[in-house]
Amino acid sequence: MLEMGADQVDEAVAECAALLRSVADRDWEVPAGSLEWSVRYTVEHVADDLIAYAGQLTGRAASGYVGFGITLDEGLSNEDAIGVVTATGGLLSAVVRTTPPGVRGWHSFAYGAGDRTGFAGMGVAEVLLHTYDIACGLGVERWRPPGRLSQSLLAHLFPHVQPGPDPARTLLWATGRGELPGRPRVTSWHWHNALVLPVENEEYAEAAEAAEAADVLELRELSPAAAMDLSVGGTAGHSWLGDDPDEGSRAAAAMVARAYARGTHRPEWGTFVLVRVRDERALGTVGFHGPPDETGSAEVGYGLQEKARGHGYATAALRALAVWGLGQPGSPTLRARVDPDNQASQAVLRRAGFTPADPPVVEDLAEGMDLRFERRG
Repeated sequence: MLEMGADQVDEAVAECAALLRSVADRDWEVPAGSLEWSVRYTVEHVADDLIAYAGQLTGRAASGYVGFGITLDEGLSNEDAIGVVTATGGLLSAVVRTTPPGVRGWHSFAYGAGDRTGFAGMGVAEVLLHTYDIACGLGVERWRPPGRLSQSLLAHLFPHVQPGPDPARTLLWATGRGELPGRPRVTSWHWHNALVLPVENEEYAEAAEAAEAADVLELRELSPAAAMDLSVGGTAGHSWLGDDPDEGSRAAAAMVARAYARGTHRPEWGTFVLVRVRDERALGTVGFHGPPDETGSAEVGYGLQEKARGHGYATAALRALAVWGLGQPGSPTLRARVDPDNQASQAVLRRAGFTPADPPVVEDLAEGMDLRFERRG
């Protein structure tokens, strides 16, 4: 799996510190590459971001940035400034390592929230990209972000960017720091934190008769990195009800991984893991087979772990996904296909607001005949 966590924060900070030590005897008041900031201010900015991200997670910030920051003491030596970066990096690393899954802090990119993986990725991005800026400003032309770390960062925080054979070069291009053959120069960019859709009790209480109807559920967007892991036998970083993920979830993840490799994956229009919040158990996956097509239609799919069936979870999750999808610009039509013999799945679709399409039957030479359902905004 392309990991993103405390170890990756440590690796990025070590790379930054090594570069800074090699130029500690230089004048740091020169511009940091293409930035308007000086090298010294850029170092301060990196340290400030690292401690701020730690604070967002430990403070469980819900609506804005925690109101503190750091500045380098006037007259602080370059060597001591490097120590500030390593110290703040260690703080973020420790927080990421000890923050439970599902805990989120506020960040504007995107959706106003990030979990421990998201804040680790944001910290790694700040460190690697600004280390590159500093290296350019001080004439260290040989420095590039580590390839494996760049690959992991792209697959976690840049799901809209098609990967290339040189991950470091792709990362620099994607953040406006270089050229890439066959792709236009990037002038505006931001990273992407996973979308989380709440599934509230009232969404499915009427459809569920078991006590589990009181459970709070969330749909958590699957990053390309997590999708790749899930598709080849991993867990995508989740604890699954019944231990092993179901084959339907692995197949859905494989669709995301293939689309990402082709450059056709679009954030938000992929696969979501359905998580039961009280015990952080993954119950299955619900999601889209891709973004809306030229007709404005998007196909949905869903599947649950065997032990999670029969409690109204699928209905709740599909209803929440449909509400989000139909609320997007253009109000796309959502479609689903189901085996004519699968009465349980047809019931889920009906309870989630889908009705038989016209015509109701579609024949696929590879898969046989399916019933079609749709829901319009």
